Amino acid sequence: MLSVTPVDRPPSAGATMPDVTGDHYFTAEPTTAAQPREVEFSVAGRDFTLTSAGGVFSADRLDPGTAVLLRKAELPSPGTAGPLLDLGCGFGPISCVLATCAPDATVWAVDVNERARALTAANAARVGAADRVRVAAPDDVPADLTFAELWSNPPIRIGKAELHELLRRWLPRLAPDGVAWLVVARHLGGDSLHRWLVEQGWQVERHASQKGYRVLRVTR
Repeated sequence: MLSVTPVDRPPSAGATMPDVTGDHYFTAEPTTAAQPREVEFSVAGRDFTLTSAGGVFSADRLDPGTAVLLRKAELPSPGTAGPLLDLGCGFGPISCVLATCAPDATVWAVDVNERARALTAANAARVGAADRVRVAAPDDVPADLTFAELWSNPPIRIGKAELHELLRRWLPRLAPDGVAWLVVARHLGGDSLHRWLVEQGWQVERHASQKGYRVLRVTR
């Protein structure tokens, strides 16, 4: 049975966002002091210890939504060839898990935040996947590249219009038989996003619900 066990490290007192100094996790060049720290979690019987830092998404722990996604979605099999996309990679927990589960696949780790990209590259090296995790800013992904799988804990806090534009940009880059796995908190619009995706012509299944999060399986 798949287990995802985060080791919680509580945020600084009074913190209500991943960063409280004006930067957000979707800031391209965060100015917040990095203050590196380690985040520990387990997926499918394998322990991960990754480096995180201030100014990136869920800097102090594996985000609960990401934990639900990795617990409830169908992780790629060892024979999966990819390429796979981690959209909004943060410090790289999803990328590192995907690269570990699918050693023959290339994982594209995409984020607007340059610090997040640097952390993901370092963490990929840490798990022995530096040659298979390609870290990139959104505009640096080859335009003709399509993906067998897209994984994302999407940045809800950028706003609904911006979120919809993000998904309009990346979901069409699924291969014809590709699948996207998304996790969204119900109280942040998980059910409305499900309806919107259906209205856009996607096949959407609520694959799982846990701890207030919806895991959506999206196909053409």
